Amino acid sequence: MGLKNLFDQGKYFSIQIPLKDQGRRIDQFLSETNLHLSRSQAKKLIEEGTILLNNQKTKPSAHIKSGDLISGRLPEPEPLSLEPEPLPLPILYEDSSIIVIDKPAGMVVHPAAGNTSGTLVNALLHHCKDLAGINGVLRPGIVHRLDRETSGVMVVAKDEEAFHQLARQFKNRLVEKVYLAVAHGIFKQDEGLIDTPIGRHPVQRKRMSTRTRKGKTAMTRWKVLERFGPLAFLEIYPQTGRTHQIRVHLSSLGHPILGDPLYGRKGKPGMIDHPLLKECVKRMNRQALHALRLTFHHPRTGEKVQFVAPIPQDMEGTLECLRSMV
Repeated sequence: MGLKNLFDQGKYFSIQIPLKDQGRRIDQFLSETNLHLSRSQAKKLIEEGTILLNNQKTKPSAHIKSGDLISGRLPEPEPLSLEPEPLPLPILYEDSSIIVIDKPAGMVVHPAAGNTSGTLVNALLHHCKDLAGINGVLRPGIVHRLDRETSGVMVVAKDEEAFHQLARQFKNRLVEKVYLAVAHGIFKQDEGLIDTPIGRHPVQRKRMSTRTRKGKTAMTRWKVLERFGPLAFLEIYPQTGRTHQIRVHLSSLGHPILGDPLYGRKGKPGMIDHPLLKECVKRMNRQALHALRLTFHHPRTGEKVQFVAPIPQDMEGTLECLRSMV
């Protein structure tokens, strides 16, 4: 496309459309150039009039033609207003491009309304001094996330190039993810695939659901590792990365994750009533879900790398207790 190093924030750029890209949406086209814009970022800049098509304002849905000229300005990164905090940060690996951490259960990944401290981002800002501006204000370097009560391995980008390289791998499903979970119910099969779209719950907006008319493709493979009567220990391989995907998919099969406050069995038939079994599950005071392994291509070297977060003590204690009952 004749692009050089155009990711020079605050400076103007121009791109002439080649014949092979004729007919594409302008926002989609921009998201695949080395301007390093996501599709949502391109959409926002087009709607603001910061990016023009043939020197005219346009819509993100506009279709481009061969010879068209796209021009605009990439804005300066927004300054971070978050406070760095010296929080414990279990580091599995770190170099100049990435940091891989074992996120503790109970830690929120990024700040949100009413929750601006004690997050992984606050800890990262203290540990890494140069994250400001990567991926906006509230999520510097964050290319994927784990739920608050889910523990395990996460990779964070330390520079802009690494961020976009990793984001592309997650988007194109090139990252291999493996989770461990303890789930309710008797599994009749040893393994299976859940291929059911997931979308926002039509009424309860904090929940996701498989019963939605506007669901996005979601696929989760699972395998039973051990059975403990009304509970099972699973290895899970999500093929996509939808919000709450594993929790929603397992719950949709009637096998919610042990301790899940949103999709679990609280107050419903099928609750554990065996006193010894109850004692075992008390060892988990959160949802029994752990991100065990993450495999991807290093954004700088291209080498395939793999990182493992050891099973945490609370889940291991629960499993040992369950095993003692078998």
